[in-house]
Amino acid sequence: MANDWLWLLVYRREYLTNLCIQPVILKDVVDVAPLGLDSELPHRKIIRSWLEPMTQSQTTRAVALLIFDAMLWVGLIASTVIVGNVFFKIILGMIAGFVTGRIFILGHDACHHSFTPHRGLNKILGRIAFLPSLTPFSLWDVGHNVVHHGQTNLKGFDFVWEPLSKEEYEALSPARKLLEKIYRSGFGPGIYYFIEIWWKREFFPNSKNMPAKRPIFLKDNLLVSGFAIIWIGLLVIAAVATQQSIIVSIVAGFLVPFLFWNFMIGFVVYVHHTHTKVAWYDKKSEWLRAQPFVSTTVHLTFPLGWGHLMHQIMEHTAHHVDASIPLYTLKSAQNKLEEILPGRIISQRFTFKWYIETAKRCKLYDFENKAWLDFNGYETAKSAVVQLKSIQESKPILGTIQANA
Repeated sequence: MANDWLWLLVYRREYLTNLCIQPVILKDVVDVAPLGLDSELPHRKIIRSWLEPMTQSQTTRAVALLIFDAMLWVGLIASTVIVGNVFFKIILGMIAGFVTGRIFILGHDACHHSFTPHRGLNKILGRIAFLPSLTPFSLWDVGHNVVHHGQTNLKGFDFVWEPLSKEEYEALSPARKLLEKIYRSGFGPGIYYFIEIWWKREFFPNSKNMPAKRPIFLKDNLLVSGFAIIWIGLLVIAAVATQQSIIVSIVAGFLVPFLFWNFMIGFVVYVHHTHTKVAWYDKKSEWLRAQPFVSTTVHLTFPLGWGHLMHQIMEHTAHHVDASIPLYTLKSAQNKLEEILPGRIISQRFTFKWYIETAKRCKLYDFENKAWLDFNGYETAKSAVVQLKSIQESKPILGTIQANA
């Protein structure tokens, strides 16, 4: 059975393509001539109007995606018990962690209400999709939709991979400096996400990290906690019934998938907004004039269809321009944006060399000079130059920010 599930995930790519990737039929796609770099960037409402035909969501398709991924996840978790070899148990647990990420992406769309046309149904499907990752729906909504999307790359507001200044770093304790070095080592995205996002801000957060208190926050935390208890309990029952080690069953069937998921999502959010060309801002007036929904996101492309397997979550510029675009039309929207705005969108092909170099350069940030620094405070890269106009004038002109690496 384990081999069957592994085969489904890896080799049935043509089936996944038909189910997840083929774009819906788009009507009345706006035909806009490409804008040169000397042209002013239009208002966000105008840019969103170009993508409006791609905001069509489909209930049947959304439900089918969730059912497929959920069945795949359940089968992989069950396989960690059925398979006897510990090594293959761990491998299956890691694949289950990857599928946890796929299901989470569906919940992410539901939280943006782009998954189906029905808000009530989106809330139900989103909470279901967030269960394998133990993500409280309402708290993710506040941290992601309200804070991150509302204030992307604005220091003091957007806390997701917010870089420290040299002065802030030097003021840290030795232990906290070490943790920051681990976070930004290139190997620490999972540790960062687990501690700074999930533990501090989502899983029963304290008043410091979540000052607002709403009954739904507690209910959603109780929901994911109850799911975790049932999940672990079923693994224990299965281990006893099959006379296997309870510890091994919990590690392979619960801990490994959850840890893999944390590293997956930590990596994803890191590369979405960390790039030598991406700028951060500590002044809101400057941030507003920089059209941050275009200039602070990275479109990361992958070989061998990995972007497709991740439900197109890397088509990230289009998502920040209009979060109502469902994942199954996101690629078309991203292509449209890059067609109309050539040279203005950071597009980067993933390689391990690029990733290691980015992690090496992007340690601290000089907000005044818009430059990335190393931990010694030496400049390692200038962010993309964004020409800001006065607040009374029209919209800003962005310089070229196409990545060459």
